[in-house]
Amino acid sequence: MCTQAAAGAFVLLLTLLHIISSVKGHVDFPFFSPGIIYQYRYVLDVQAKHRSQLSVPESRLRAEATVKTHLLWRNDSHPGEQLVHVQMLDFKIHQLQDVKDETTSIHLSAEAVLGKESATNLMLPFLFHWNSGKVEGLYDTVEGSGRTMDLKRGLVSLFQLQLLSGNVTEDDVSGKCQVSYKVSKDLVTKTKDLLSCIGSGVEFTSTKKIFGVQWQPTSTSTYSLKDGLIQSVVSEEIQIFSLNHSIYIETIITSRQQVELVSSAAGPAETSGQSIQEVLAKLSEKYQLTNINGQPLKRTCHQCPLLETFLMPGDQPVQTDVASASSTRLFHTLVQMLRQAEKRDVLHLLTKASKTSLPFLIDAAVAAQSSASLAALTEFLDFTDKKQEYLVEKFLYAAVFVPRPSKDLLHILEKLIGLVIDPSLMESGIVVIGAVVHNMCQMKLCDLKEVEHAKATLVEGLKKSVEVSQKKIYLLSMKNAKLPETIPLLLEHAENGPGVLSDTALSALQSFPAEYMTMKVKKALRRIFHQTQRKYERTSRLAAAEILLVKDPLHMDVINILLALDKMDAELAKLLCSKIQIIQHSQDQTRKVIQDILKDSWLNNYSVFSRTGNSMVFSGLLAVSEDMLATYGLEMLFTETGNFRQSISDITLVSHEHRLQASQVSFEVQGLEFLMESPSEGDKNQEIRAGISVSLLDVQLRPIVFFHGYTDLLSKLFGSTGKPTTIVKGNILLIDHLQRISLQSGLLATIEVLGGLGLDISADLGINLWDQESEISIKTRAGLSIDFKAEVGTDFFQADVKTEADAELIFYFDTLVKVFEDPVQICLQLGQDQLLYRELFSLSESFPQRNVTHKAHKGRRFTVPGREFPLHHANSEMCKLMKALQPDPEL
Repeated sequence: MCTQAAAGAFVLLLTLLHIISSVKGHVDFPFFSPGIIYQYRYVLDVQAKHRSQLSVPESRLRAEATVKTHLLWRNDSHPGEQLVHVQMLDFKIHQLQDVKDETTSIHLSAEAVLGKESATNLMLPFLFHWNSGKVEGLYDTVEGSGRTMDLKRGLVSLFQLQLLSGNVTEDDVSGKCQVSYKVSKDLVTKTKDLLSCIGSGVEFTSTKKIFGVQWQPTSTSTYSLKDGLIQSVVSEEIQIFSLNHSIYIETIITSRQQVELVSSAAGPAETSGQSIQEVLAKLSEKYQLTNINGQPLKRTCHQCPLLETFLMPGDQPVQTDVASASSTRLFHTLVQMLRQAEKRDVLHLLTKASKTSLPFLIDAAVAAQSSASLAALTEFLDFTDKKQEYLVEKFLYAAVFVPRPSKDLLHILEKLIGLVIDPSLMESGIVVIGAVVHNMCQMKLCDLKEVEHAKATLVEGLKKSVEVSQKKIYLLSMKNAKLPETIPLLLEHAENGPGVLSDTALSALQSFPAEYMTMKVKKALRRIFHQTQRKYERTSRLAAAEILLVKDPLHMDVINILLALDKMDAELAKLLCSKIQIIQHSQDQTRKVIQDILKDSWLNNYSVFSRTGNSMVFSGLLAVSEDMLATYGLEMLFTETGNFRQSISDITLVSHEHRLQASQVSFEVQGLEFLMESPSEGDKNQEIRAGISVSLLDVQLRPIVFFHGYTDLLSKLFGSTGKPTTIVKGNILLIDHLQRISLQSGLLATIEVLGGLGLDISADLGINLWDQESEISIKTRAGLSIDFKAEVGTDFFQADVKTEADAELIFYFDTLVKVFEDPVQICLQLGQDQLLYRELFSLSESFPQRNVTHKAHKGRRFTVPGREFPLHHANSEMCKLMKALQPDPEL
């Protein structure tokens, strides 16, 4: 009996709820009443502007229309399911322009802006399937009417809502998005998470996050209802785009829509039918189902320069200094041309270009990463021809810095290794493959069969190599690849390999994040540092200690390193002390462990930290801004006899929790003791060597050997041209970003960012046997150019908001060591020449149908004086002393 009573009560409750829901004013869905035409006023306001300290022009478009709606059909069994008839009338555009800081308005009819055909299509009625507030279908009579459908999608999306608070997934003009509702009486607030939308967003971007683009979108719609009828809607959307490392290069796009009920009047009766399809079949117009999601179509550039225009008279491409901003800007232009070109055109360009221009063209063809440009390069480059070795090398250096490589590039690299004759080019190719594999894994393409094959090639190459030099190259490639599965191989070579392999393997381990430094890894590092199983090179012990100190350090490891200082040679102990003190005062989180340990006076005292020697570590600030922190570091290691052994200089960038080692240059010299004491006597087979190793943008390049052995040293000294050795020279893309977004209003926003770097790094090692001194000079010349373009509009209107930024700078790092004095004299100089900077903000608005274009721009330029960065007081005093002792060249 109780069960029957409960069942009866439940049926009664459902009946009451059905009755209540049919009463006007007590519904859980919005609706239109039959036989009534509702007239709304629709206003669309879209704005695009720069964020700048300057007063720069902005673009603004305002459109108004009258929108008439009425109920065409409703489901008798479920009144919340309706088919709504909509017609947009009296569409007008008000173009707002800033002219001499005064706003002017131009009023234009739909026909004047869209053209007669598109204006007619816009005024044609359309339908949308409305089910309890959700838009489940959009029907239009014009197939493929791209000029008008986006506006209709934007309007219909405003009618999508629910009257219950909560989260839901919705399809509208922005795509499939997560939406949050907050309902209070007759007021509904809808917040759309635009970052969650599927179907609109980033097409591609750079793998290095520090050079990425920040996207900060918000979308809020407020609905006012009365008795279930929409009285007004205000929808505001803000899209903010900026560079991760500079908020001053930023574009803001706002889109505001407003729908307001103006009047209601008697209208046509609803159409009968059991289903929507039955109703559509009765109508005289032929309606077709259309996707409500915005359709971000690629635009065809009608005014872009053609590839043929890049060739000067006589088929000679433009020549510029590679490290200048003008060269980098030309590089951007060429990359964009090549992305639109066909293979035959790219091949023609490469074939006709002069010998001096080919490296520049190869840089651009590789950066373009189009199938056509890579296919043309494959056909043009002959990997077996010695005459083309300089071009193959240029191709390799371009490939290693590609911000978003493809499997086609990986295929070319593997083909190159099998055909190239020169051993140094083969080594470079192996190192480059590691960098490309890492980037493709960052792009979530690690499971591609091409990438899997490349990873297997590196592992097998290391295992099969016999010579130390070959093993070192594969280890460097693994350093670039940063594959967690290779850590056991790296540990094996770090512990059991000869000095050079141990150093290289440890350098590779340093490139991994702290999360991969497991207890197994740390145990191996302890064995190396404390030499529990065998003796290791000082540089290997130093590298092992550094990993233990900076990669999630343990109290035990830091204490044991401090206690081991007394058992080391003075120079190594001095360097480690200096490194610990640098960490203690850094902004890194690891400093907390060091600071905690050094609270103990038994460990933090004069006896522990008062070390003698020339070795040192130093760091300082290059630049600080709201978005970016740039630091420089310097590490110098000397031998027990006071001779130079190794120097490492680096520049690191930190921005929005992203960290990038912009550059690291390591000079290594061995055997200088023998060289300076008696170069003409003794064993000439003694290991004497000097070389340079460069990492750029977190990518390890193939090391360069200045000399290896006494005989090689003499031959290079006597055969020297006196010119510095080029380490890197060329143009690379740092930023490569393309994003297309359907705005809530139905307009399309396209964000395109290119950031190029023209780089020329050279190094010079000078050894004076007579005066017993060595001089190392590293010079970096760079030209940086950024093009940040935001395009907003549709086929009948387009606004381009563009920011251009250029900079040219020169860095130098000089080291002078004199060993004839006791103690050894050392002078270090790190400096920057004057920096040239330019910004240009431009705006372009166009109505293609009217053949009208409005342009405005504003910019600035300035020069930052050169400066020398301070190292430490003792170095400054030594430099003054050494310069005072320099002979006058005029005497």
